[in-house]
Amino acid sequence: MNFLAHIYLSGDEEDVIIGNFIADGIKGKRYLKFPPGIAKGILLHRAIDTFTDAHPTVHQSTARLHKNYSHYSGVIVDILYDHFLAKNWSQYSNQPLDIYVQDFYKLLRENFTILPARIQRMMPYMIADNWLLSYATVEGIGKILAQMNVRTKGISKMNLAVEELEIYYDEFEAEFTSFFEELISYCNNKRNQL
Repeated sequence: MNFLAHIYLSGDEEDVIIGNFIADGIKGKRYLKFPPGIAKGILLHRAIDTFTDAHPTVHQSTARLHKNYSHYSGVIVDILYDHFLAKNWSQYSNQPLDIYVQDFYKLLRENFTILPARIQRMMPYMIADNWLLSYATVEGIGKILAQMNVRTKGISKMNLAVEELEIYYDEFEAEFTSFFEELISYCNNKRNQL
């Protein structure tokens, strides 16, 4: 899952949200250096990634992309799934997506000093271009995939994956919907265990 899903699956605890958001940059046992709530978010992020990577529905989505994008297909599916979460946001939250996203950006600003340097550098771009809200449109996802392609120096060709999104839109959306219901239940239990 990508940024929006990780944030959403964190629940309402602000420290857990921050931990889940920064987790990719926290390796090994470095999570122990953070306050308990942030450490919980980091561990939740890892659990979400493990659950997602092993799930047969996600494998079905990535298989559709594997021929053209090889090992980048998993990253692409994470981004596509965030699109469907954003597009169908009202099915998952009573709070409008634009307000939810602004609240999250405010949370980041308030906790800037605890964020890893990589996140501190990325945050202004994320907020200025409103990445999380842009996920709701195919055009926005296209821009995100183009940025990811630039980060891979054009090797991934991820910018072209919008074509598969448009061709297999209904299939990807059905897979996301069925998988995400399971992931929500898993995360509700996991947050209580951590």
